[in-house]
Amino acid sequence: MAGGRKRHRVGGSAITTPHFLLLFAAMLVAAAGNTALQSVMPAIGRAIGIADFWVAIAYTWSAVLWVVLAPYWAEKSDHHGRKALTLLGVGGFIVSMALCGIALVAGLNGWIGGAATFVLFGVFRAIYGSLGCATPSATQAYLASKTRKSARTAALSALSSSFGLGTIVGPALAPLFVLPFIGLPGPLFAFALIAAGVFVAILLWLPNDAAGPREGRGAAMSYPSQASMITGASVRAATADERLPRLSWRDGRIRRWVLAGVAAGHAQAAALTCIGFFVIDQLKLPPNGAEEPIAIVMMAGAAATLAAQWGLIPRLGMSPRSLILWGSAIACAGLVTTVFANDLYGLVLGFGITSVGFGFTRPGFTAGASLAVPLAEQGAVAGVITSANGISFVAAPAVGMALYELDQHLPFAAAALLLLLLLPWAALRLARPGAQPHADEASPA
Repeated sequence: MAGGRKRHRVGGSAITTPHFLLLFAAMLVAAAGNTALQSVMPAIGRAIGIADFWVAIAYTWSAVLWVVLAPYWAEKSDHHGRKALTLLGVGGFIVSMALCGIALVAGLNGWIGGAATFVLFGVFRAIYGSLGCATPSATQAYLASKTRKSARTAALSALSSSFGLGTIVGPALAPLFVLPFIGLPGPLFAFALIAAGVFVAILLWLPNDAAGPREGRGAAMSYPSQASMITGASVRAATADERLPRLSWRDGRIRRWVLAGVAAGHAQAAALTCIGFFVIDQLKLPPNGAEEPIAIVMMAGAAATLAAQWGLIPRLGMSPRSLILWGSAIACAGLVTTVFANDLYGLVLGFGITSVGFGFTRPGFTAGASLAVPLAEQGAVAGVITSANGISFVAAPAVGMALYELDQHLPFAAAALLLLLLLPWAALRLARPGAQPHADEASPA
C-alpha cells in the first residue's frame, strides 16, 4: 500500500487488529489471573493454617459482588467512554491482585495472623469483584460501536472467547510464577504486572471514544471461572436491538430451564471450589509444591469443558434438553470417579469427565431458555441467563466447603446426588425437541 503500511482490520469492523488484541488482552488477563489465583489458594490457605471454609469464602465472595454489579457497569457503558471503563476494570484487577498478594505474603511470613490475613484478602478481593466486572461490558461496547450490526455477533464471540482461553492459561502459568524469593503468592504479583502492561498499552494505543457516538452496547458477563464458561448469552444481549428490562426467572416460558441451569451450576461451583483442597488431601501433599498437581487437574477440567463446547456440541447437534440430560449424566459419572480417585491420574480423569458433562449442561440451559422466547426478547432473557450463571457462586462454595469440613468426599457425592435428582425431573419437565415455541426465531449459544 503506497504511502504507508496497510492496517489490517477485524472483519466487518472499523477496529484494527492491534486494537482488537488490546481489548482481548484486557479480558484474557483478568480471566487467567482469576483462575491462577483459584489454583494456588488451597495451598496458601493450608500454609497459613486457616480453615479451608474461610479460605474458599475469602476468594469466592468477590463473585457475589460481580453478579450484583456487572449489570450496573453494563448500563454505564451506554453513557460513558468505553476506554475509560475498560481501564477502570483492568485497574481494579491490578490493585486487587497486588494488595491481595501483599496480604498473603504478610500472612505466610507470620507478620500478621491468619485471620487478619484473610480478612484483608477478602476486602481486597472486593475491589476486583466491584470494579473488574466493568471490563467485559466496556470492551464489548467499544468493539460493537465500531462494528457493523451484521458482523457484531462474530466479533463479540471472538472477544468473549478470551475468558475460556483464560481458564486454561491461568492454571498453566501459575506454577511458573511460584518463585523462590516470593513463594505461593507469586502468581498474584505476576498477573498484576502483566495486567499493568495491558493497562499502559490500552492507555497509550487504544483510541479514546469519550467524545464519540454511543453506538452499540456491552452486556454483563459471568464471573471468570472454570464454572462460568462462555455460553453466548452476553453476546446476544449486546447485539439485541435495545436494552430491555430483564425477564423474571419465574416467567413460565423459561422457568424450568433456569431451574435446571441453577441446579447444575450449584453442583459445578461446589465441586470446583473443593477440588484444590481435595487434590492436596487425596495425594497427601505439603502446601509448597501442591500448586502443580492442582494446576494439572484444573487445566484438564478447563480443556475438557472447552473441548465439549467448541468441539463436541457443534458436531453432535443435540437439542437443549439432550444436552442437559447427557451432561448431567456424564458429570455425575465424573464426580463419582473423582470421589474414588486416590492418585493424580484418577483425579485428572474424574474431574475431566465431570467438566465435559458441565460443558454440556450450561449451553443446554442457555439454548433452551433462548429458544423459549421470541427474537425481540433475546436481550431480556440473556440477562436472566447471566444472573443464573453467577448465582451459583452465592451459596454453593460455602455449602460445598461446609460439607468438606465434615468429610472430604461429601461435596462431590452431594453434587452427584443433585445431578441424579435433576435427571428424571429434566426428562419429564423440559420441552422436547420440536416443542420450543420460538425455535425458528432464535439460535442456541
